[in-house]
Amino acid sequence: MTFKDFNLKAPIQQAIDEAGFIEPSPVQKEAIPLILAGRDIIAQAQTGTGKTAAFGLPMLNMMEGDGSVEGLIIVPTRELAMQVSDEIFRFGKSSNLKTATVYGGTSYDKQIERIKQASVVVATPGRLQDLLQGGRIKLAPKFVVLDEADEMLDMGFLDEITAIFEMIENENRQTLMFSATMPPQIRKLAEKILKDPATVAITKGESTNKLITQLYYVVEDHERDDALVRLIDYKNPTKCIIFCRMKKEVDRLASHMTSQGFKVGSLHGDMEQRQRETTIRAFKNGSVDIFIATDVAARGLDVNDVSHVFNYHLPFDSESYVHRIGRTGRGGKSGEAVTLVSPSELRTIKRIEKDVGTQMVTQSIPSRSEVQSSKQDELVAAVANTKITEHAIEIVKTLQHEIDIVAIAHMLASMMLEKQEIKGKERIGFKAEDVAKLLEKANASRDNRSGGRSRNGGGGRGKPPFNRSRSNDDRREGGRSEGRSNSDRNNRSSRPRGDRPSGGGNRAPRKD
Repeated sequence: MTFKDFNLKAPIQQAIDEAGFIEPSPVQKEAIPLILAGRDIIAQAQTGTGKTAAFGLPMLNMMEGDGSVEGLIIVPTRELAMQVSDEIFRFGKSSNLKTATVYGGTSYDKQIERIKQASVVVATPGRLQDLLQGGRIKLAPKFVVLDEADEMLDMGFLDEITAIFEMIENENRQTLMFSATMPPQIRKLAEKILKDPATVAITKGESTNKLITQLYYVVEDHERDDALVRLIDYKNPTKCIIFCRMKKEVDRLASHMTSQGFKVGSLHGDMEQRQRETTIRAFKNGSVDIFIATDVAARGLDVNDVSHVFNYHLPFDSESYVHRIGRTGRGGKSGEAVTLVSPSELRTIKRIEKDVGTQMVTQSIPSRSEVQSSKQDELVAAVANTKITEHAIEIVKTLQHEIDIVAIAHMLASMMLEKQEIKGKERIGFKAEDVAKLLEKANASRDNRSGGRSRNGGGGRGKPPFNRSRSNDDRREGGRSEGRSNSDRNNRSSRPRGDRPSGGGNRAPRKD
C-alpha cells in the first residue's frame, strides 16, 4: 500500500511526495480511511509512528479553505506545538492552508492576529483556555484533534481540556483523539467528547518502527563517556540525539562532547523558551550535529534526518524508550537506536524488549585500532574523490620550491590523520560473547532465587535496578512538566503546597 491509495487531493499528494513518504505506517493505514469517512476516532499509538500525518493529511484533505479556523489541534507542550505546526504547514502549504501556533510566554495580540489568518490552530491547553475564556477568540472548528492525550492528563490539564470543549461552538465537529496509553480518565474523557468513535490500536509489535535498528552495548558506568565518543566516531551519524535522564547530566555531557570537538546543542527544562527555540533551530539547520536532551524532547522534537539516537542511560520506563528511539527512522528513512547499559541493567533490557515487543542486538564497541583503520579507509576514499582546484595547485607549486612533491603528500596526509586521531583506550566495554555469559548468569540467578529483593539493588521483582537511586531532580524531569509555559500554569499556581507535585513519583498528581 502507498499513500496514493488514499486518493487524496493533488496538492496534498504533492506535499506527501515532496516529504518523501511512500508507504503509510500502521496507524496511518488504519486511521486515515476512517477519518476520511467522517468518523470520530480514538487511536492508541506511540510517538514516532506517524500520528501527525495520520490525522493531519485527511483533515487537510477535507478542508475547504474558507478563511475560518477549520482545524484545532491541542497538544501538551510548546515544543510539540511548534513541531506539529511545522508539519501541518508542510502538508498544507500547496493547498494555501495556513497554521497558527498558540502557547504561553508570547504576545496575545500577535497570536490572535495569526489565528485570524489561519486554517489550522495548534495550541497548548493553558493559553488556549485563556484566549477562549477571555473572549479574545471564538472557535467553531470542523475538526478537533487531541494529540498526546495521556501526556496532557499527566501534566494536570484534564480540567482545561474539559473547559475548552465546552467553549468550542461547533457541536457537529469531527473529533480525533490520539494517545500512547489509555488510562481510565482518558477513556472517560473520550466518552464525553467523541461521538460513536472508531478505535485504532497499534499492537506492541507495531509500536516501534521496523526501520530502526536497535543495538545495545554493555559498559561499566565509568566508561560511558568514552564509549559514546568511540561509537560516534565509528558510526559517523549525520545528526544524532543523545538522551540523558537528568538535567545536570545533559549540561555535563554537552561540555564534555564540546571539548572533544563536536558541534553540540542541548535541551532541558531549566532553559528559557528562547534558548529552546534557538537550539532546536540550530539542530534542524545543521549548525549543530549532536543534540543532547532529557526526555522532554522525546515528545516534541521532530527532525526527519536524525540518523542515530543514543541512550546514554536507559530511560525510566519502556514507554519512554519507544518515544526516544522514535526520533530516528522517520519519513520512511532507516535509523539506528544505540543504548549504553551496565551489567546490572541487562535484565531491564529484556523487560523493555518484552514490553514493546521488539528485540535489541548486543554488539562489541569497536576497538581504537578498528576505528582508526575505518577512518583511514574513509580518508583514502575522500582523497580519491576530491576535485583538484586551481587554488590547491597554486599552494602545491609554492611548496615545491622548498619541499619534494612526495614529502608534500606525506605531510598533508599526516595533517589530515592527526585531525582524525582516535583517542581513548584500545578496548571499551564488554565483548558480545561476554554479554551472553552475563545474561546466562543473570537468568540462572533469577531461576534459583525463591523471592526477596534483587541482588543488583533494583528493589523487588520486575523493578528496574536504577529506580531506587532516582533523585527528586530526576522525578521533576520525568514528571513531564517541562514544556509548560507560565500561561499553562495559571490555574495551578495558586494551589496549596500540599496539592503540588512532591517529587515522589514520575507523574504529576491527577485531578479526578
